[in-house]
Amino acid sequence: MTRKKRILIVLGLVTLLIVVDHVTKWVALHYLKDSGNVHVFLGDLFRLQYAENTGAFLSLGANLPGSARAFVMIGMNTVILAGVMVYLFAAKYITWMPMLALVCIAGGGVGNLIDRVLRDGRVVDFMNMGINLGGFSLRTGIFNVADVAIMAGLFLIIFNELTGLRGGQNTNNEAQKG
Repeated sequence: MTRKKRILIVLGLVTLLIVVDHVTKWVALHYLKDSGNVHVFLGDLFRLQYAENTGAFLSLGANLPGSARAFVMIGMNTVILAGVMVYLFAAKYITWMPMLALVCIAGGGVGNLIDRVLRDGRVVDFMNMGINLGGFSLRTGIFNVADVAIMAGLFLIIFNELTGLRGGQNTNNEAQKG
C-alpha cells in the first residue's frame, strides 16, 4: 500500500470513529442526561445511563487538582495522540493489524480529547455492561464508543504480538516492492 493511500485510509477511519463517537454522545446528552433513568437491556447485561468522567480509564486521575488533571488528560494526551498520528503517516512499513490498532486508539483518543476540550475536562460516558448472578454482581465502569475503540486497539496490539501476525514474509515482499 502506498503511503498516500495509507494516509487517506487512516484519516478516513479516524474521522469515522470520531463521528460515531460524537453522534452517540450527542444522543446520550439529549436523551439520557436529564432523564436520570437507567435503561436496562438483555436481563441487565447492558445498561444505558448518563455519566461524566473527569478522569481516564475507570476515573483514574479524576481526583488530581484541576491544573494537573488538565495537563495529563489534555496536554499529555495531545502529545501522545500526535505521536501516534505522525507514526501512522510517516512509517515506511506497517502491516494492516498494527495500523488498524493504532487507528482505533487514535480515533478513540481524539474523540475523548475533543470532549475534554469542549466540556471543561469531562468526557460523556453512557454504556455499562455486567452480570448479576444471585447476590453477586460484576459490572464494568461506564464507558463510551471512544473507550471501546481504544480498548479494541489495545486488544489488537496484544493479539498481534501473541499470534506473531506481524506480516512475516509479506512485510519483506512489500518492502522490496516499496
